[in-house]
Amino acid sequence: MSHPKPNALPWLIVSVVVIVLDQLSKAWVLSSLPEYTQVPVIEGFWNWYRTYNTGAAFSFLSDAGGWQKYFFSVLALAISIGLGVWMSRTPRHDWKTALPFSLVIGGAIGNLIDRLLHGHVVDFIQWHVGDYYWPAFNIADSAIVVAAVGIFATALTKSGDSAKAGTGAGE
Repeated sequence: MSHPKPNALPWLIVSVVVIVLDQLSKAWVLSSLPEYTQVPVIEGFWNWYRTYNTGAAFSFLSDAGGWQKYFFSVLALAISIGLGVWMSRTPRHDWKTALPFSLVIGGAIGNLIDRLLHGHVVDFIQWHVGDYYWPAFNIADSAIVVAAVGIFATALTKSGDSAKAGTGAGE
């Protein structure tokens, strides 16, 4: 009788950590920061700035009339379930796959909780240089961006390994 190989589902602990940090930070923001008021953290670069996003990244579809809340909620849930299934089929030691997937799940669920509780996502980190302001974001958004970079870097590494494998003698 063969034993199943350990899968990457224990990496979901990272998702839980992201969700907890995200929700704790947003609870602090909602109880402590004034709305739409810059609170400098590092003068000329970083502010706390409590704002709300009813859309997706960079306020995409934020003024779509309300249906986007349900669309992005279903999308976050579907992506999280899909990545969870993928992780159940991923070897536990494959951290280059498991870590980014768990970060995406944590970020997606963190923002999903906001949509369900508040009808929008709470954003509060604002970076800027001079008069150029990056759109405000939160811990969940940060986890998703870090995950995207990790997935992209892993894909580049794998495609580089494939190219190297095809350059042997006799070809």
